Amino acid sequence: MRWQGRRSSTNVEDRRGGMSAGKVGGGIIGFILLLVGSYYGVDLSGVARLLDNGATQTTSNAPIQESAQEKQLKEFSTVVLAETEDTWNAYFARAGKQYVAPTLVLYRGQTQTACGAGQAVMGPFYCPADQKVYLDLSFYDDMKNQLHASGEFAMAYVIAHEVGHHVQNLLGISRQTQAAMQRTDKVSANKISVLVELQADCFAGVWAHDVQNKNLLEAGDAEAAFRAAEAVGDDRLQQQSQGRVVPDSFTHGSSAQRLAMFRRGLNSGDPNQCDTLSQSGLSVF
Repeated sequence: MRWQGRRSSTNVEDRRGGMSAGKVGGGIIGFILLLVGSYYGVDLSGVARLLDNGATQTTSNAPIQESAQEKQLKEFSTVVLAETEDTWNAYFARAGKQYVAPTLVLYRGQTQTACGAGQAVMGPFYCPADQKVYLDLSFYDDMKNQLHASGEFAMAYVIAHEVGHHVQNLLGISRQTQAAMQRTDKVSANKISVLVELQADCFAGVWAHDVQNKNLLEAGDAEAAFRAAEAVGDDRLQQQSQGRVVPDSFTHGSSAQRLAMFRRGLNSGDPNQCDTLSQSGLSVF
């Protein structure tokens, strides 16, 4: 992605200079939830309250020490955030609405959120309660080494996906789906969660379409995003973590579904093509 020299967002909160300590509650149950139910790309609004009990944290205002790679990743992430602001500002304006940009929080290891205690093992996540996207920059290495989805644009896809959850929050989609999930059984709630996540993938594709129209994509960028979308499919993550796939427990969608929805947004550039919820036949919508 041709990002050098582009505008950087000012909606950034850098907590990497703070030192955090303590424990996250939930014991082995919380640990399993982290690794299986909420691994990579999680929205903490549901599970973090379970993990927050017993969490403690201390902070320090020490100067930020960062490697050259981390410094570049920070700069890149703030440019990606700025590009998402441009994309969604334009869309909301066309719809007669005002876009309120999320804040990107950079942290290391563990941090507190309005949704509970967040940890790097969860991967990047969005908290609707404080309208912030949380990112530990070490996730870039996790994508490369654990998910085999390397490249800056793979990281950009992940950020754009979390911003997609923010768009859902602003449009009232998050509130509707949370209410629907609370009224139904676990399997049905998981199906709704999958639809929400797939819509965020499509929204990430809409952003990528906008970036493509600005001639900012380089050779291999789209393929890197495709690999990232496939890498975080529930089927692939379950196979890696527990050696078997349980479709009824999917919360984010299969690799094929996530890739297809990202492609839909990329090819159309139209957020209206991302309406997975009304197409599902759920009466609550």
